[in-house]
Amino acid sequence: MDWRAHYREHLVTAERAVAHIESGDRVVVHHACAEPTALIDAMVARAEAYSDVEIVHMVPMGRAPYCAPGLEPHFWLNSVFNGGPTRKAIAEGRGDYTPVFFHQFPQLLRTALPVDVALLNVSVPDGRGYCSLGVGVDYSLAAAQAAKKVIAQINPQMPRTLGDCFINVTDLDAIVEVDAPVIELAPPNVSAVEAAIGRNCASLIRDGDCLQLGIGAIPDAVLRELGSFKDLGIHSEMFSDGVVDLVERGVVNNAKKTLHRGKSVATFLMGTRRLYDFVDDNPTVHMAGVDYVNDPRVIGQNDNLVSINSCVQIDLQGQVVSSSVGLRQISGIGGQADFVRGAAMSRGGRSIIACPSTAQGGRISKIVPFIDQGSAVSTMREDVEYVVTEHGIAHLWGLTLRQRAEALIGIAHPDFRDDLVAEYARRFGS
Repeated sequence: MDWRAHYREHLVTAERAVAHIESGDRVVVHHACAEPTALIDAMVARAEAYSDVEIVHMVPMGRAPYCAPGLEPHFWLNSVFNGGPTRKAIAEGRGDYTPVFFHQFPQLLRTALPVDVALLNVSVPDGRGYCSLGVGVDYSLAAAQAAKKVIAQINPQMPRTLGDCFINVTDLDAIVEVDAPVIELAPPNVSAVEAAIGRNCASLIRDGDCLQLGIGAIPDAVLRELGSFKDLGIHSEMFSDGVVDLVERGVVNNAKKTLHRGKSVATFLMGTRRLYDFVDDNPTVHMAGVDYVNDPRVIGQNDNLVSINSCVQIDLQGQVVSSSVGLRQISGIGGQADFVRGAAMSRGGRSIIACPSTAQGGRISKIVPFIDQGSAVSTMREDVEYVVTEHGIAHLWGLTLRQRAEALIGIAHPDFRDDLVAEYARRFGS
């Protein structure tokens, strides 16, 4: 069948589209800023028609209305990365969290979590009927390929990103036309502490390096320090507006990359309309599934890969906690372990864990004698190379436990060093 005829035959309202969902289905939602809000709202509006629908989602950038109190008989959240709208639901028992490395999530959807329905937000089709998954390829491509039913909102405001990120109209079971802004994430404010961390991280970067950066103030602080660098590349699970600045200044040109030379590689994007316009139909940006982009074996094919990730807590052995506070699941592991290990496989690669030395307005130290009871280790001590705070850089690679503790105490906040030194003395002697 011609794709145009299929389009016309399957074009319905959002209300009719979500009627394809049945009680007991597992529904996987397009990730992060690509969230199909019209379809989610329509699904939640007919909640009484469902029972035991499992919603699988990573970072929710919308309201996540399926998590509202009282909807538990109808919707159950299975989160792989908590965000603001879902954190409370899980803490209060209206959902659960599944630990998985980001690069393995697509395989999970093909095996342990078979997909009944995928909800997507895609670009308008091209002349051959192919729609781009836009700013969210990650696990969403795998979900679309594995699902028994695919429901998509066709959105002219979704950028047509390029790479391994397309689905044909003929693979859609229901089509809804929606002209709505893609969710945006404004650039964060960078504090003096974060700016100092950015400077320390930048001191570990060299011309020609290939960068992985996350989201938030610290990655933005790092990017602000790179204006005088040359020939930087990007191979990252995501990037935001700060990379656009460096591309326009000629700093990021991917000229020295050993994999996908000339292209910035990512699996999802989070930023403002400026970013989305930049990536639209841009052949220098290559989007692909997270099982490719975040595979450590792929990451390691980039020479001089520098990964920069943050954490919640790090103990004196170098164990890194990034997704929980005790038993409270606040986020997820994301791609941290993927890129830490990929950087270790990269010729000339370096991995950095960067964080402020304190939290809660300076009331607690992020460098601690022991991680909190119940906290999950995100990055093993054996994997950690550099740790950076506003007070300096600790290079842990090859250090003994005693030397690690000394190095970490040296970059802790001065207000907490006496307690850490006392623990050091108990553990190792004076």
